[in-house]
Amino acid sequence: MPKSVRRIAVIGAGHVGPVIARMMLEAGFEVTIAASGSPENLELITQVVMPGVQARWAKDAIAAADLVVLAMPLHRFPALEPGPLAGKLVVDAMNYWAPADGAVPLFDDLELSSSEIVQRRLAQATVVKALNQIAYQDLEDGRRPAGSPDRHAIGVAGDDSVAAKVVGEVIDRIGYDPVLLGSLSAGRILQPGGPVFGAVLKRADFERAIHAAVGQI
Repeated sequence: MPKSVRRIAVIGAGHVGPVIARMMLEAGFEVTIAASGSPENLELITQVVMPGVQARWAKDAIAAADLVVLAMPLHRFPALEPGPLAGKLVVDAMNYWAPADGAVPLFDDLELSSSEIVQRRLAQATVVKALNQIAYQDLEDGRRPAGSPDRHAIGVAGDDSVAAKVVGEVIDRIGYDPVLLGSLSAGRILQPGGPVFGAVLKRADFERAIHAAVGQI
């Protein structure tokens, strides 16, 4: 488990991945991005949309990273090979939204949060849920400097408190107040249908929304 993060790999280059990669780069991290195919297919988009981010094969990006962000469409996740992620700190930024994306049988277990299912598949990695609750269109504009009275919050859910704290430090650095939730199961608060999904809220409003829904953080 890294005590701090310097190198970040973003897996997924659709709508969400490039936004997250650009934000991480602007916060001073070394950032690579990968998709399902050759990095040559990403070179143009990286040059135009996120200059400074390096396109890599997924396995190479993962191997060199302190933190891996899964930002692919969730229906592609079942095809992701777990092996390269063994021992890695992984942020699950994906969402399961069956009405929009279609059913994914792997995620049909309603007793578990979607990130618990991700963790079960990536059994040798440490999974933390974050960066999924705010729409990618709003994510960059929602950033504020530390101490700003109108700074917004992002939820961080994880079973490993050390991992959640490390991810929280990354969230703080990119311009949001991290709100640490006590477990990966609590990540359902951040999922579609949860009380803060799709909302850009200040920390106090974020915490009130959670309290109103479940009575505790």
